[in-house]
Amino acid sequence: MSSVRYALAGNVLTVTLDGPDRKNPLTFELYAQLRDRFLELRGETDVKAVLLTGANGNFCSGGDVHEIIGPLTRASPQELLQFTRMTGELVKAMRAAPQPIVAAVDGVAAGAGAILAMASDLRFGTARSRVAFLFVRVGLAGCDMGACALLPRIVGLGRAAELLYTGRAMAGSQAFEWGFYNELCAPEALLDRAGGCARTIACGPTIAHAMTKRMLYEEWALPLDEAIDAEARAQASCMESNDFRRAYEAFVAKRAPEFQGN
Repeated sequence: MSSVRYALAGNVLTVTLDGPDRKNPLTFELYAQLRDRFLELRGETDVKAVLLTGANGNFCSGGDVHEIIGPLTRASPQELLQFTRMTGELVKAMRAAPQPIVAAVDGVAAGAGAILAMASDLRFGTARSRVAFLFVRVGLAGCDMGACALLPRIVGLGRAAELLYTGRAMAGSQAFEWGFYNELCAPEALLDRAGGCARTIACGPTIAHAMTKRMLYEEWALPLDEAIDAEARAQASCMESNDFRRAYEAFVAKRAPEFQGN
């Protein structure tokens, strides 16, 4: 039975997909649970970064074949649209969460599992990991949960097209070479490296990080001049924060700043 475990330590929320018998698949309930949990993060000031990972050497094998794929073949058109909208809402919730999300990817990251990694802000992987956008293999299009919008911005249009048309697995070394992973780690070091990154982010200026995350995605659709103007407004807003003042005072005093998220 698949589940999700949550653990908060030092302002980092670790989200662990846990269904090791079938490589941590997603069910209808887990999609909705993850969506709701990421939506809740918008109001949680004690969480400053998120670490997303899977149990027992795998990240996530995607939608459970028996609990999702089978029932979908018997669903009505309205039910199918409700499902695809709900899965898309999970990615929207991840993007709307002000906290940066760091994915630690080992083993299998397939289908919706690859999407969860893609929708994270930073990705750490292993050489033995395999990332596959499998939708074409079950007769579906690659345009699932934002893949046609997000993936080309990470690996480039031609590479994204190949992955989405073929559904082939991308080895960890290639995922790193193509820019999907920020860093390639030994399996035994993966959680420490990804968790260390999340902890570093959590110690930084919360308001500023949230603004950076927001602007990275909002500016995709803006012409350059409008993006520059939007950044001017965003940065001026950050300059109103107490953390900006604290950083200056710490610099003058020749000590490390202690950000408090206000």
